[in-house]
Amino acid sequence: MPKRILLIDDDDGARRIIQFSLEAAAGWEVLTAASGVNGLSLAQTEPLDAVLLDVMMPDLDGPATFQRLQENPATRSIPVIMLTAKASPTEHQPLLELGIAGIITKPFKIPALIAQVRAILNWQG
Repeated sequence: MPKRILLIDDDDGARRIIQFSLEAAAGWEVLTAASGVNGLSLAQTEPLDAVLLDVMMPDLDGPATFQRLQENPATRSIPVIMLTAKASPTEHQPLLELGIAGIITKPFKIPALIAQVRAILNWQG
């Protein structure tokens, strides 16, 4: 069975490109949400192997969305990888302290994204 990933990102173009690329290149099933609120709803109703979560979003940002996932027993165990344009390790540290599985810095090339997701989650190619 293919891995099921939820991608939460408010950027329509990025969401479509990442979804298509991960499905075509990695063979994963990718569900998408345009906001943290929509993502939380999907995470509670769909079986997921991981969540890719954009840090900077209006209304409910990545860290706030992650906190809500952690507060819910149904979603607490889903590994979350944050996607961020902030490249500095000092900016990454507060995110890592939240207990996320890892961070992937934007922009990225799709093969590198797939490799990083596999490495962070110990998924075999």
